[in-house]
Amino acid sequence: MVERYNSQFGTQARTQTAEYDEGLRAYMLRVYNLMASGVLLTGIVALLVANTPVLHGLFFEVRETARGAYVGMTGLGWIAALSPLAFILVMNMGINRLSSSALQMIFWAFATCFGISLSSIFMTYTGVSIAQTFFVTAGAFGALSLYGYTTKKSLSGWGTFLMMGLFGLIIASVVNLFLGSGMLSFITSVGGVLIFAGLTAYDTQQIKESYYYMGGGEMAEKGAIMGAVRLYLDFVNLFMYLLRFMGNRE
Repeated sequence: MVERYNSQFGTQARTQTAEYDEGLRAYMLRVYNLMASGVLLTGIVALLVANTPVLHGLFFEVRETARGAYVGMTGLGWIAALSPLAFILVMNMGINRLSSSALQMIFWAFATCFGISLSSIFMTYTGVSIAQTFFVTAGAFGALSLYGYTTKKSLSGWGTFLMMGLFGLIIASVVNLFLGSGMLSFITSVGGVLIFAGLTAYDTQQIKESYYYMGGGEMAEKGAIMGAVRLYLDFVNLFMYLLRFMGNRE
């Protein structure tokens, strides 16, 4: 009797484990699909704005300075550049009130505005070097995310260190806007690559572990969207910092 009970219990446990693993794979696939779609949308918008004179004129203007031509942003360009931060705040603060469809629409708007601001790289770097950097970023991101997903080691201890590094990176970047130091720019570039490489693995593990608390349905869909935002930001920032090293200027 005891053996039969143990056998039934073991079978039930294996079934529940298999169902959980299947649900987790579907959840992570949803996260990656949303993240990749967001990156693709950003790239399309960036190319479109960079190669369409009318759109380019709406967001950017060329100014002549003592050091030569300088590409600056118009008022509308600044709105497009700053709006992703507002979208993130709305998504984080309204996640419990917004529906998953509304949250997803905000994500697409977020990716679109990011594409507008990133279109300036096509005025600064050659198309070949941008493409090369993108593929290097994709390979590095894939390897780092795979590590975060498969490792049995907890990466939770990285969180505080990476957040402190991120805040330091932001402060140093703002300070260098006024100093214009080449050395500080190099240091922030190296720091940016290392920080967002670490965040890629860390965020992947955090997103994977969050599935346990989602419970499926609407909440899981919202979780997938927010997870896609985190990985999207890791990918784009890793790309931008690598571009500083690998990009050939026009």
